[in-house]
Amino acid sequence: MAARHLRAAGHWGVLSRTAAAVLGGYALANLGGVALASAWPMARAEATMAALQLSFALHTAAVVWAFAARSAWRAWLGLALPTALCGLTVAALR
Repeated sequence: MAARHLRAAGHWGVLSRTAAAVLGGYALANLGGVALASAWPMARAEATMAALQLSFALHTAAVVWAFAARSAWRAWLGLALPTALCGLTVAALR
């Protein structure tokens, strides 16, 4: 019975990390791309295209981070803080 509980706890951790990677990575990539596009001193179209390309790398880094963190809690925290920082940057630049 205890082994089954431990396996279920492990499944919830993987599910939480997967959700952090998908949802948190999506939010970070989008807000990071908007923040970069807003902050760069170049033409709007060029800044948008460059930020869009970098947002794919940012999402990949978020997925790697979600599964490299020591715990699911740290994975969420490690994605929530930079996402909030990007959101504040976007709000300040508009």
